[in-house]
Amino acid sequence: MDIWIIRNGEQVGPIHDYEARRRIEARELARDTPAWHEGLDAWRPLGEIPLFKDAFNWVYLDDLETGPSHEEEEQALRGSPRPPPLPTGPVLGRRFWARWLDIHVYIAMWWLVMWASGRNIEAVLNNPWIMVAQLMPWFILESILIHRYGTTPGKWLLGLRVTNTNGTPLSLSAATLRSILILVGGIGFGWSPLALFCQALSFFIAKRLGNPLWDHVGGHRVQASPLAAWRIITVICMFFAALQLQMAVIAPYVLRNAAETFPFLKEELQKNPPWHLPERS
Repeated sequence: MDIWIIRNGEQVGPIHDYEARRRIEARELARDTPAWHEGLDAWRPLGEIPLFKDAFNWVYLDDLETGPSHEEEEQALRGSPRPPPLPTGPVLGRRFWARWLDIHVYIAMWWLVMWASGRNIEAVLNNPWIMVAQLMPWFILESILIHRYGTTPGKWLLGLRVTNTNGTPLSLSAATLRSILILVGGIGFGWSPLALFCQALSFFIAKRLGNPLWDHVGGHRVQASPLAAWRIITVICMFFAALQLQMAVIAPYVLRNAAETFPFLKEELQKNPPWHLPERS
């Protein structure tokens, strides 16, 4: 959980609750330090927040330099803006759809290039190494886009921008590490069974920590701006177009393989074929 505090008349944060406990144990934070986290309706003394009561119970704070008096802190508080709420469910939902919009548009273009270049689509589909490496070029491109612009086409359409917690752009190395963590731990290389597990795990981690693991580890945040209706409509249309393009290229081969595996499906497809089933070369 992320915490904001008032120190020396200035708002500091967000900092993770683990870091706040470390500062308490190091006698850097006093019991009456104003603090706020998502769910509180107002600033509260740090020692009154249940999350930190135990940490103060055994720390001797008599010799702690508390800086300005509590009255001075309260005066600074009245002139300070309230910390922004942390991202909640709708933002996590936006992040999910932005991620998969980017991926599906990329995959659609990837299959289009395979088809236009005369590649054997069936051989590509049946090669597990190609399928595992399929998304790697996109995540290389994503890291460059996040470093340079803080966003991707999907994130831009859904009003999202990735920055460090202080609002500065990510370095190329930080953006690359973030993309690697997403590719491996966030979507499991796009392999369907593993991707479902990774997405579910990422969701629960994000709900627990307030951020997905890759942003929590890297100290990043995703800023969200209000959505206009045209952006939502554009996202829906792009999703539909990307899926249709993928199906146009690979569906005939997938259906033929399925028909050879399941005889009853072969009979049904011969009666009502949605696509022309290519002959095996």
